Amino acid sequence: MEGEKRVALTPEGAKLLAQKNMEVLVQTGAGERAGFTDAMYSEAGGTVQAAPDAKVILKVLGPADGSKDSEAAKFPKDSILISFLFPSANLEAVKALAARGVTSFAMDLIPRITRAQRMDALSSMSTIAGYRGALLAAENLPKFFPMFMTAAGTLAPAKVLIIGAGVAGLQAIATCKRLGAIVEAFDVRPAVKEQVQSLGARFVDMPLVMEDAEDASGYAKEVTGDTHAQELELIGKHMAKSDVVITTALIPGKPAPILITKDMVRMMQRGSVIVDLAAPAGGNCEGTVPGKTVVVDGVTIVGSTSLLSDMAADASRMYSRNITEFLLNLAPEGEIKLDLDDPIIQGTLVTHEGKVVHDPTRLLIEHGGTA
Repeated sequence: MEGEKRVALTPEGAKLLAQKNMEVLVQTGAGERAGFTDAMYSEAGGTVQAAPDAKVILKVLGPADGSKDSEAAKFPKDSILISFLFPSANLEAVKALAARGVTSFAMDLIPRITRAQRMDALSSMSTIAGYRGALLAAENLPKFFPMFMTAAGTLAPAKVLIIGAGVAGLQAIATCKRLGAIVEAFDVRPAVKEQVQSLGARFVDMPLVMEDAEDASGYAKEVTGDTHAQELELIGKHMAKSDVVITTALIPGKPAPILITKDMVRMMQRGSVIVDLAAPAGGNCEGTVPGKTVVVDGVTIVGSTSLLSDMAADASRMYSRNITEFLLNLAPEGEIKLDLDDPIIQGTLVTHEGKVVHDPTRLLIEHGGTA
């Protein structure tokens, strides 16, 4: 993808797979932008080639569309693709993979069960996004994050509001606290209150008990109607007192929910900063421009879409470990073993034998892309 610097497999991962009797082919220059040279792969037991022809293809991001000229149409027939796919948001690409006869697995569909924790690529990438988001906030805020006691007087610490206390939000909280800010966090899920408080932040409670605010996997669900209006009102009150707002709210397979309106932006003091970690999915703020930093009514809104690529070395290391664990589960003895009774394999399998087998994606395709 344009601007992508991460690589799906590091030399460390290549060495591990080679030790498991797998032949590891690495595309020339694949790891260069993440700091891994072709020589490092060769030393690890990999074979560097300009155009590798492999049975299993490991990537960071899957194909972006399903046109005849797209990447999906170029995969070898009957090959196996393991990558981020986000299938419900990329229906045309999924259909193209099925038509090509590609067996595809989505790293974004790893189930949240104990045995799969070492494969949880979404959590790995969210950790990086939360960390980078906090640093971007500190970089763009025209004041110190920690309290400073100087000969010129005492400077108060920055006040930060984190919206969403998932993996990214919790990492943003921890990083902002390490930088010395006063932090509070909002989430519709009461269950995360203890986690927020354990990091030293204040939890912003919704007046209503949100018993059904999360799905079976623990992700936040989209709220509607009066609850959403109440949510916006509560967020607005706390934004007005904050120097920084970091938003992290995502709904799997859907555009990011709008949690900050333009009117709410105007409530913040000039010089304040909003870092929208949901920018790649459209953004949580009405003023967000994905891929750009803009100033709206004196408030800087950061809509970076390259947070993960900006941390390409460690992002690649984390993802490589996730995808290597997944592949070793799929091929424990070096040969592919498609055990459909395994909840990890069953839950991540998107296309197989010319069909879309991931039920939520299949149903979306059958209904013309509408839920």
